[in-house]
Amino acid sequence: MKKVLVIAGPTASGKSSFSIEIAHILKTEIISGDSIQVYRGEDIGSGKIKEEEKEGVQHHLLDILNPNEQYTVKTFQEMARKIINELETIPIIVGGTGLYLKSCLYDYEFLEEEGPSIEESLEIYSNMELYQKLLEVDPLQAEKIHPNNRRRLLRSLTIALRSGKPQSEQIAKQKHEPIYDIFIAGCTMPREVLYEKINQRVHQMMEDGLEKEVQTLLEKGYTFDDPGLRGIGYQEWKEYFAKNRPKEDVEKEIAKPSRNYAKRHYTWLKHQMPVKWFDVLDQEEHQKMIEEIILWAKND
Repeated sequence: MKKVLVIAGPTASGKSSFSIEIAHILKTEIISGDSIQVYRGEDIGSGKIKEEEKEGVQHHLLDILNPNEQYTVKTFQEMARKIINELETIPIIVGGTGLYLKSCLYDYEFLEEEGPSIEESLEIYSNMELYQKLLEVDPLQAEKIHPNNRRRLLRSLTIALRSGKPQSEQIAKQKHEPIYDIFIAGCTMPREVLYEKINQRVHQMMEDGLEKEVQTLLEKGYTFDDPGLRGIGYQEWKEYFAKNRPKEDVEKEIAKPSRNYAKRHYTWLKHQMPVKWFDVLDQEEHQKMIEEIILWAKND
């Protein structure tokens, strides 16, 4: 089986810098597993790696779509697998939600209802109302979805309504086996340190001009209903530009769901995938993880 390395972990956990370090060692390329960094013009809010930070390492699946274009789990699965199979070296997937990673690395079958059709009766509800409904019928699936991700909320509810069974239950019954020889290194650190780093990152985004980035996207004709503007870091500006929220509150509104998402991200990965966690701030653990990866990469 072809080897695939994954660097997982929540935002601000040090994935990017560690992946660059490993990419140099393995002399390979990186595939972004992020669902927002695929969009052009969404650099600050998505935490997209800067050109100088790449250190010459080739990155795939960045800046490939316009914000009004759809990017689904199935799309990621197809595009990432194509790159993996074409690369002669061991590819590194960095970031991504657990579902994105699992769909790519495992023999993951999409439910028939995962297509474009949506139960029309659900369209009348707000995002929060949809989220509350999903909490009632499928709390496990709700843990994986941000309340502002309307597309995924509608899809999960549609599956539950049409089949009579929660999506999480149907997924759990599938026998998911890896189709690659995978090694998943999970970046972690003390929870309070991570939360503070997330707060600092959000503050830096504001300093770097996130408001202007969002304004530019709106001036180009994109809206908060477009797929690229539904993620954390963008959706929280909707009320601000509608003049219903002061700017000083936007930073807090971005930081809070970012921290909550980090917690859910850890929980999902720990229960769903064989992640080898290490403290990125601990030099001994950091070096040990590098040695483990090198050993795995050399082992046929």
